Formats: sequence, C-alpha cells, structure tokens
Amino acid sequence: MPAEPVGSAPELAADSSTAPRPATLRWAAWLLAAESAGLFAVVAFLVYQDLTAQARSARGALLVTLFAIVLAGVLALLGWSLWRRRRWARGPAIVLQMLMLPVGYYMVAGGVAWLGLPVMAAGLAGAAALLAPATRAALGVR
Repeated sequence: MPAEPVGSAPELAADSSTAPRPATLRWAAWLLAAESAGLFAVVAFLVYQDLTAQARSARGALLVTLFAIVLAGVLALLGWSLWRRRRWARGPAIVLQMLMLPVGYYMVAGGVAWLGLPVMAAGLAGAAALLAPATRAALGVR
C-alpha cells in the first residue's frame, strides 16, 4: 500500500500546478509584479538623482534608495510566491496593498493627485483580489 502524502488535502490542492489559477489570484500576482516594476522605475530615478543632484544628506538619499530597492524586491517576491500558490505570501501582500492607501492619500494631499489616486486604486484592487473567496480557495486558506 503506498504511503499517504504528508499534509492535508487543501495544502496539496494549493500546491498543485495543474489546477487552473482563479482570475483573482492571477490579477493579484500581476498587480504585485506591476507595482514592483513601477517601483524599480522609481529606483532608477532615485539612483539618477543620487548621482547627479545636490542632496541635503547623502546618507538620507542612499537610505531612501535602498528602502525602495528592498520594497520593490519584496513586492516581486510576493507576486512570484502568489503565482506559485504559496499561502504565506497572502498576508504580507494584503498588508502592503493596504499601506498603499495612506501613501496615495498623502500624494493627493501633496498635490500629486494624478499619481495618488491610481496608487490608492491599485491598493484597493490588490487587497480585494487577495481577499476574494476564489483566491482563498486556490491558496488553501479557510
């Protein structure tokens, strides 16, 4: 008699690469990838500014650039992990999507509404996709 696989049925279903991904999970993963790409574009601009502009604090400029690099990498990792149906990635991804709301709000309040409103919309759309029942089922979350 063959040995039983380790793990419960939902865990095995969540790791199965043959089952189709629901649209909400695909959208969440692609949105995280797009956010990561956008943030890497900001990183390119920050590196350019660090090299060419007069910064009040070179250390502060470098720290902001490093923070943006780390955050872009985390977004890419979470998007890839969700694409691979890793349930652990859902929680941090939801938190980061919700953190986009105050960032977008302060962009709007600072006079950059053309950028702040899409940031807020992306955060809401990403959180909604990650909280959708189909995404939860695909990841094996109760």
